[in-house]
Amino acid sequence: MPSQTFSEIARVDARDKVRGRTTYAADVRLPGMLHAMLVPATIAKGKVTKVDVTAATKIPGVVYILSIGDFPSLRPQISFRGQPIALIVAETIEAAIEGAEAVSAGYEAAPFLPLMTSPGAQRVPAEGFNTGDVDKAFQNAAVIVEGTFETPTQHHNAMELFGTVAEWSNGRLTVHEGCQNIEAAKGALVKALGLTPGQVAVKSEHVGGGFGQKSPPKLQSALVAQAARLTGRPVKLVTPRGQLFHIANYRPRSIHNIRLAAHAEGRLDAILYDVVQENIPDGGFRSSGYHEDIARLYAIENFRATAGDIHIDRQMPRHTRGTHPFPAGFALESLIDEMAYKLGKDPVQLRLEHEAKNDIIAGQSLSPHFLNDCLREGARRFGWSRRTPEPGSMRLDDGTMVGYGVACGIFGASGSAAETTLRVRADGTTRVISSGHEMGQGIRTAVANTIIQGLDINPDRLEILLGDTTVGPQMMTVGERGTASIIPVTAKAVTALRARFDELAGPNPPAGNLHEQLARLKRPQIEVVVSELAPGQDASALEAFRAGGRAGAGPEYPGFTSMSYIAQFVEIHIEPRTGRIRIPRVVSIADVGRVVSPVTARGQMYGGVVWGFSTALREETDVDPRFAGYLNADLADYLMAVNADIGDVDVGFIDKPDTMVNSVGVKGMGELVMLGTAPAIANAIYHATGKRVRKLPIRIEDVL
Repeated sequence: MPSQTFSEIARVDARDKVRGRTTYAADVRLPGMLHAMLVPATIAKGKVTKVDVTAATKIPGVVYILSIGDFPSLRPQISFRGQPIALIVAETIEAAIEGAEAVSAGYEAAPFLPLMTSPGAQRVPAEGFNTGDVDKAFQNAAVIVEGTFETPTQHHNAMELFGTVAEWSNGRLTVHEGCQNIEAAKGALVKALGLTPGQVAVKSEHVGGGFGQKSPPKLQSALVAQAARLTGRPVKLVTPRGQLFHIANYRPRSIHNIRLAAHAEGRLDAILYDVVQENIPDGGFRSSGYHEDIARLYAIENFRATAGDIHIDRQMPRHTRGTHPFPAGFALESLIDEMAYKLGKDPVQLRLEHEAKNDIIAGQSLSPHFLNDCLREGARRFGWSRRTPEPGSMRLDDGTMVGYGVACGIFGASGSAAETTLRVRADGTTRVISSGHEMGQGIRTAVANTIIQGLDINPDRLEILLGDTTVGPQMMTVGERGTASIIPVTAKAVTALRARFDELAGPNPPAGNLHEQLARLKRPQIEVVVSELAPGQDASALEAFRAGGRAGAGPEYPGFTSMSYIAQFVEIHIEPRTGRIRIPRVVSIADVGRVVSPVTARGQMYGGVVWGFSTALREETDVDPRFAGYLNADLADYLMAVNADIGDVDVGFIDKPDTMVNSVGVKGMGELVMLGTAPAIANAIYHATGKRVRKLPIRIEDVL
């Protein structure tokens, strides 16, 4: 199968989605279900001295109230604005909201730091990296470019809010919740409620957008489950977006200082890189992670990175799509473009001349990759040769300034131990029990395509079960590892089932497809259970997977490192009087290994381009320094790109397998797709105007 190009099939979930039949957590309705609403703290730091629920208990329909001291997560010590201090449970959502609004609280406030720039905020050093002789390289450099680049606080804003439905039956808890890591959610519920793993089931068959926000266990889950246990009825909580901004993770603000040195003949020789971000003490988003991917992007042997956190008093920042390489790549790729101008070289050619073969972070080789193919194919499709290099040299007849920009992106190809059960029945049905989470990226379609390409079955009667702890252990679906883990084990199951059937049927199998052949052989079904490991893993990883533990690996594997790559080409138009920026066309070419599901892969790319435009030109979470809260915590005020903002988007794939990373050669693409978009836009703006913009989002005033 690795040598085969996958054919194109339609999304297997498309019909149900467009007809509104797909059920998300917030859609679940159970008999006798109650509704809940959180009561958020209104201070950023300090202590709750009292909670008065008297008025709330008098609201018609209010059934139960959990408050400070009633459950461990409802604690008096306040660490951030919006931290839950109570949960109102009522017969209707309207009564729950009215009850929550009727709760009053007293506080003992403490001084707090809302921003990185707040008086008293201090930098806490983090782990850095150093290889080669950076000081000597800069001493001998003919050309040096440097800059400070800033990316803002941003929120994910998936369409699906945090929805949790909890139900108890015979001492067993079932939770429906949009989640990227239901095994972690299950483990958190087991711990919080004093249960055994066999008493808890978590179901998340469809997630309405995750992007990293729905990976860690949620604050509300155990609280809703406890409310359901105490009331003896199912309880649903859908957190409003305004509250979600304050309790969910987000992309932290970061500042990147970077210097780049080159020889006179144009060889890039050294990078000196420093980054600082907003974080909380012991925060889970490492500032040391920013340099790890960008250091692998080009063949630049001398690299020194330093990093730090500035502790603030808001909720914890964590991974957002593109994670560390998105802001770090904005800095590096903008400076690469500036260096190209200083050297008098074409920005595409400069990148082509620095193809990386080695991973300077891990000290080993990179697996074969095709970033240069991405650049060449992107330049061809885009018409890069029509570009005149001088800034401000391209205009339309009406005076509109035209700019061409290019930038690249890189993200680690990770994998995980996994297991799959594949069953084909004589009655015409096929069932695959897999693991992972369908977040709209099309993982079910990729699984279906792998099975359909390898087995002659009825494609319209294929059932794919995943995102449910009752069907088997479920893999955390983050960091590109979803398809890259599930597809190799699915392909292995297909091969194993075909081998078992060949053994059963002998040299003269009956006619028909696999279902008909089983019927003629008088076999009701044939089934295989197979497992697969990522490179370098042993049986302990599979045991960890089966127990709901960490079973991931990569991108550093024994003897090699595997990465995914992308090249983004952007044309921008700037209206000379108003400074309005438009993007009439984009070309985006990716090396993600073997493309298993072309339809959903293209969809990922389109979404990445739109979100990249949005992040570069629209999105910024406004923090209120008076209260450490968010001022634009809704979709009316949090500006995002829409279809009308984007012109023609042409996407493509190199579609060559990386057989070092897994048997199918798939590397994954979920995080990768928006990388390179922001610097490509900034570089195009420079080409159009001659102005370097080093802060996101780029505003009209930056180009006037």
